Amino acid sequence: MAGAGLDSPEGVRDASSGWAGGGQQGEEVTSCSGHSLFGTRVLLSVMYLMVETMRVEMETDPPQWKAARESFRTELSFPVHSEEPFALLLFTMVTKFCSGHAPHFPMKKVLLLLWKVLVFTLGGFDALQAMKVKKRQGLGLPLLPEDSIQVMRSMRAASPPAYAIELVEQQQKRSHRSRRPLMKQDSLDIYNERDPFKSDEALVDEEEAEDINNGMEGELDLLERDTVIQALSVPRPPVERVSFPKGLPWAPKVRQKDIEHFLEASRNKFIGFTLGQDTDTLVGLPRPIHESVKTLKQHKYVSISEVQIKNEEEMEKCPMSLGEEDVQETPCEILYRVMLYNFPQYMIALLKVLLAAAPTSKAKTDSINILADVLPEEMPITVLQSMKLGIDVNRHKEIVVKSISALLLLLLKHFKLNHVYQFEYVSQHLVFANCIPLILKFFNQNIMSYITAKNSIAVLDYPSCTVHELPELNAESLEVGDNNQFCWRNLFSCINLLRILNKLTKWKHSRTMMLVVFKSAPILKRALKVKQAMMQLYVLKLLKIQTKYLGRQWRKSNMKTMSAIYQKVRHRMNDDWAYGNDIDARPWDFQAEECTLRANIEAFNSRRYDKPQDSEFAPVDNCLQSVLGQQLELPEDFHYSYELWLEREVFSQPIRWEELLCYQ
Repeated sequence: MAGAGLDSPEGVRDASSGWAGGGQQGEEVTSCSGHSLFGTRVLLSVMYLMVETMRVEMETDPPQWKAARESFRTELSFPVHSEEPFALLLFTMVTKFCSGHAPHFPMKKVLLLLWKVLVFTLGGFDALQAMKVKKRQGLGLPLLPEDSIQVMRSMRAASPPAYAIELVEQQQKRSHRSRRPLMKQDSLDIYNERDPFKSDEALVDEEEAEDINNGMEGELDLLERDTVIQALSVPRPPVERVSFPKGLPWAPKVRQKDIEHFLEASRNKFIGFTLGQDTDTLVGLPRPIHESVKTLKQHKYVSISEVQIKNEEEMEKCPMSLGEEDVQETPCEILYRVMLYNFPQYMIALLKVLLAAAPTSKAKTDSINILADVLPEEMPITVLQSMKLGIDVNRHKEIVVKSISALLLLLLKHFKLNHVYQFEYVSQHLVFANCIPLILKFFNQNIMSYITAKNSIAVLDYPSCTVHELPELNAESLEVGDNNQFCWRNLFSCINLLRILNKLTKWKHSRTMMLVVFKSAPILKRALKVKQAMMQLYVLKLLKIQTKYLGRQWRKSNMKTMSAIYQKVRHRMNDDWAYGNDIDARPWDFQAEECTLRANIEAFNSRRYDKPQDSEFAPVDNCLQSVLGQQLELPEDFHYSYELWLEREVFSQPIRWEELLCYQ
């Protein structure tokens, strides 16, 4: 699961388990409100099975099957007969559901199908990584320092920070602890080398680990510890000792802006004047500064986003001399173009459904009902029926959260690779729709209980319900589940939401201040109790960017968290994250930052997508009669999409009569 991407086997298995006839026990066909709803559910199920079957690639696939897969991907990605891509139709279904025009839509099935369509047409994380490498090569940029997916797969979880009550309990247990057996120093050294997070307080951490009986909260699993000790006791021939690497997992990165700030401060100190953005002239600076600049340049990292922003600035300055931009017609570019003018509605609709499915949200009269396709017509009357319905409802919400978090993360990552301003446009609409406090509200719960929840019935899950005969259900069989320590579906959702929060706040000081204002530090610190390396990494990233704003007292009382940030999160040279002396940490008008970003996004969208017919210097006809009397040549296939356009742009849009009256 960790680092496996959106197309991981766990995601496929979880999603498929929601589609065996519609969910556990076929999701009760009797709960359907009519034949039309039943037909919609069946069509969505058939489409999901088609997409999922065609999406999975096998080495033994014949050439005909590969050709059929590419043809199917093209049909889903590109408009056919001037119609929109299939993903846009599903987005429109979500907005109609949230607006109340179609409350009968089975939203869980729509969201699962939308997620899988995006994975199939745009590509999962492995395809995204390959596209990123190819794009960097096309721009003449150096290769990536490491594969982030592989690094996260090899990382190990750190023990969570202890609270005051836990420390008192540990001291009480330590006083009653029996004497430990002696062990040779050689063995202790090898044992310590196995632990990449062993700090200078090795003895204290070792004693704390002994007091933790639960395998999820210990530094090493008991079975693993026994294996290590047994391996040490077995006599082995004298061979060269293997040295386990103790280095940091990530290569440090340096931006061009960091080198400029370092040279500016050094020149002001030693010379008394600056040279602007010149990073090559080192005259008058002492030798150690020369070595520092050399080290910074060795770790300099130029991202694709920086190149795209620079190209966009040149296009804005010289639009006539540079000419038209050659935009490649990729599935991501086409999807952004058709979604452009309705992005706010799509993002708000997804967040509304996410809020309704969050376990911390309370039922309100004005909230949308996402349980219409899981609740039966008659409420349960027996304890067994109530237990089954409770499991179905919780599982239904978990699958909805998983689908929305996965497709939002997938959209953000693909749009950022395609063009950074596309990513920023979607991010701003998510921020304006209160996505940041919504995710924090989601994590403001007992996150360990949510991750270890088992809202499933093993005998009714897919494929057991289709292969084996259904046994007679009773209270005992409902409680019997799988033996997994975690619910991978909920862990997957939590990681996705943390990654979305990271993408929204990275290098955005105004949004980082939102994390501080909403008091996210204690919420995120509680999430560190989950012993999963990938989840801990993104929690620590969120804590790192706001550490400079939390004050010295917080840093002093959370040194174990600060140490975990140092050990697991990538270092940015000259990043004064732990002390708050960075120039970017000083307060200023954060609203100006968002306004500048919004102006750049609007200029980009206007330049690339609002194409004038002839030229901006062409005369404009202001006569109403002559404009309405013009003969427009329509394309031959206009009649294919005219009714669809009329329904979406005219009939579904509310008419604001008061605005029309104001213009009279």
